[in-house]
Amino acid sequence: MSELTYTEKNGILYPNVIVPEEEKKPIGKYGRMRLDYLKNHRPVIYNTLAATGKLQAHLLEIEQTAQDRLYRMMAEMKQTAGVTEKLKAENQMEWVGRMNALKAQAEEILLDELIYN
Repeated sequence: MSELTYTEKNGILYPNVIVPEEEKKPIGKYGRMRLDYLKNHRPVIYNTLAATGKLQAHLLEIEQTAQDRLYRMMAEMKQTAGVTEKLKAENQMEWVGRMNALKAQAEEILLDELIYN
């Protein structure tokens, strides 16, 4: 256990707290959404992760998990809904509409399970 040191200022002792440095990597859409949620709705969790130097790793994990799940969910949903390459070749607008609807459904599930919990 390390010894805590203090700095005196105007007769008051302030602890010298050093927050561990985190490797800065860009976080994507889902990581940013999670960050915003934690800041605004779960400040205790946000502050704990930030103070322990685990916030960046948490956001990157959420981003990677969300991207992986979205990819897998979209593949399953496309197959179930019959959205095929044949449909894409025959009627691109119909294909785009269906793909957008599937992505919106998949993202709604992701947001509920990963971002806002």
